[in-house]
Amino acid sequence: MSSDEQLQEWRQIALKLEAEVSKAVIGQPDTIRLINVATFARGHVLLEGDVGVGKTTVLRAFARAIGGDFERVEGTVDLMPGDLIYHTYVDADGKPRIDPGPLLRHGERLTTFFFNEINRARPQVQSLLLRAMAERTVSAFNREYRFPHMTVFADRNKVEKEETFELASAARDRFMFELNMAKPTDRAIRKALVFETAYHDADALIETVPAAMLPWDRLNAIGALIQKSVRSSETIERYVLDVWEASETPLAFGVRLEGVDMKRLILAGASPRGMSALMRAARVVAWLNGRTHLEPDDIRSVLPSVLGHRIFFTPVYELRRAELSDALVEKIMDKVAAP
Repeated sequence: MSSDEQLQEWRQIALKLEAEVSKAVIGQPDTIRLINVATFARGHVLLEGDVGVGKTTVLRAFARAIGGDFERVEGTVDLMPGDLIYHTYVDADGKPRIDPGPLLRHGERLTTFFFNEINRARPQVQSLLLRAMAERTVSAFNREYRFPHMTVFADRNKVEKEETFELASAARDRFMFELNMAKPTDRAIRKALVFETAYHDADALIETVPAAMLPWDRLNAIGALIQKSVRSSETIERYVLDVWEASETPLAFGVRLEGVDMKRLILAGASPRGMSALMRAARVVAWLNGRTHLEPDDIRSVLPSVLGHRIFFTPVYELRRAELSDALVEKIMDKVAAP
């Protein structure tokens, strides 16, 4: 089978996967599309939103559809790094035992690692996860364990602040997307969620999603093929470089926010890793739309989710991050001329 035929076959699989998840989780098309993009761009996803909007349900639905082995960890204040590596207990004979923990027990078959309420876990735990995300390896028991196919899905409760630990900037930079899953506003969808009993049982909903819809152990190969097959023009490349510079020096592009001293706002703009993630995601968007070349809308469709959490503010403005980051990215998209 030629490369073009492979890409076309996988595109049909990707679109079908997205459609099946959308049947179980209604009213969230943008979130579902971006998680699908991250899956094929081989990036990790951090999802946040209010309590009860379906964050866990959508991530579990994707894990089921992708296939491979799945592991879930609940973020708690007493969780320690070793809890991800090994599990100690006393067996039926009264002897102490050590078994592999959630990161190790599946070996190279681990495909989806779901960290629920990651901001409840201590920084030491987040640091261990950081290495697993960046290198897809951890060291334990005098050897190195590899997870070449692993994608980390994490969610964050943005409502509660007690006994929570904000993710460090380095940890946030490892997530390709940081998505805000809002409550649906469409009245018909709200009516369905409240009055149709099918949407009251999350486990039953997830069971309706076909399991293992794709060859999960080929995701890395097809992801690389997508990146090689989608081309970018010189005008697109200039546009992306301008966006990068605007994240560092917004005033140079006429970007201003009301009530903000723009000269004191930016501590650090987007990183090379972040801009690489932007291009990887945009190429997948183009591929899903049936094209082998990038268009400005491919960049703009993923820009807020890639860039917002990668611009770091000075301490005087960091406490207003939730308000300022979205506004800044929106202004950058308005002021930086797209080809």
